[in-house]
Amino acid sequence: MQALYDVPAPAKLNLFLHITGRRADGYHLLQSVFMLLNWCDRLHFERLSSPEIGRSDMGDPALNPALHLPADDLCVKAARALQAATGCQQGVHIHLDKRLPAQAGLGGGSSDAASTLLALNRLWGLGLSRSELARIGLTLGADVPFFIHGCNAWVEGVGEHIQPLRGAAALPDARFVVLKPAAGLETGQIFSHPLLQRDTKPVTIVGFAAYEGGHYQFGRNDLQPVAQTLCPEIEKALAFLQRQGLQGRMTGSGSAVFAKLEEKQSAAFGSVTKGCILQVCENLQMHPLHSWVQD
Repeated sequence: MQALYDVPAPAKLNLFLHITGRRADGYHLLQSVFMLLNWCDRLHFERLSSPEIGRSDMGDPALNPALHLPADDLCVKAARALQAATGCQQGVHIHLDKRLPAQAGLGGGSSDAASTLLALNRLWGLGLSRSELARIGLTLGADVPFFIHGCNAWVEGVGEHIQPLRGAAALPDARFVVLKPAAGLETGQIFSHPLLQRDTKPVTIVGFAAYEGGHYQFGRNDLQPVAQTLCPEIEKALAFLQRQGLQGRMTGSGSAVFAKLEEKQSAAFGSVTKGCILQVCENLQMHPLHSWVQD
């Protein structure tokens, strides 16, 4: 077995995000479709014979504020959680090349954690199943199990109910433009806001599959009106996309917005406001590490 790996941690988009209720413990009930993108962080893992967990950061902090990470970020927490769950006495040094912006709604931190669990399960020779890794992942964040399951999915509950999109519900290959304003947005600010709509009528995966407007026009993001109030730069980003002839939508609970590009539509855009990050990318049908673990 190799003593090191270099692996991707892909971003995700929420094609829509409906809040259908709230549990007694305060957690919100949601429905969403999560879609993988080929825009990725990169993680390099070097196996250690001692149980030490270390991390160093790569990349240019001036280009990406997400590089200013705490020492115990999610990939470090994931490695420690895997040690604790298995009693593994091996360690690792993680070199993190952070390319996905923080507070964007793209799932970057959760994806880093999932790729860490998938890679170390193999690097340390632990042999855990996908469901076992997903249970560990859920302790780190609600989005982590999605990345471990590794395919585009219908997601419900607080994020724990994950159903792969197959047949008529499967997502066709497409290109997207993602625009992240300089300002970020913390999830807690939105979910605690008194004006957040929390009673959207539940929809079904059958309705999603049959929607005449197509998969990429279905639903809305219930967080967007509150988010635009808290972060006016989101509205400016949406206006930028509209000037390009695109209908934008916020993804997740961060400040990034996205729009689908038509097949023959140009991917060339004018200059964006300083500090914004613009990325043209494609969806993935499967996580790059999906085959690394057994169901």
